[in-house]
Amino acid sequence: MSWNDLRKGRFSQTGGIYFITFVVKNRELLFLKFDAAHEFCKLIQENEIKNECCWLTWVLMPDHFHGLIQISDKSSLSTIIRQLKSHTAIKVNQLLKRKGGLWQPAYFDRALRKNDDIKNIARYIVANPLRAKLIDNIGNYPFWNSIYL
Repeated sequence: MSWNDLRKGRFSQTGGIYFITFVVKNRELLFLKFDAAHEFCKLIQENEIKNECCWLTWVLMPDHFHGLIQISDKSSLSTIIRQLKSHTAIKVNQLLKRKGGLWQPAYFDRALRKNDDIKNIARYIVANPLRAKLIDNIGNYPFWNSIYL
């Protein structure tokens, strides 16, 4: 699916909750490097403050990111994601002494409805490292956060 196909029908609703996924370019396992993953975690907090949004739940995997975000009227979904991807690309590239794109150009988003079970979706997101067999206890994985758990 092309980037333009993903953008068709994209709409930012104030107070809306969105399930977001974006992927490292070529599925490179950049975030196996602790320093790179730690830098991403700092920048997601800055992203929340700057855009007055709330990352309700998120997990950074070695080659991709999943999150649940609630947006305010201060920024659009596309602005929030663009800024997060841009800032993390700059900082992580500097840290790892690499050049070029860090993220694939598109991202996937799904607007959640009131009747969606947000806590189950949050559990699904946080359990990604378990399903990938990176760890055997989520408490042993440092690159996630959730207001629900």
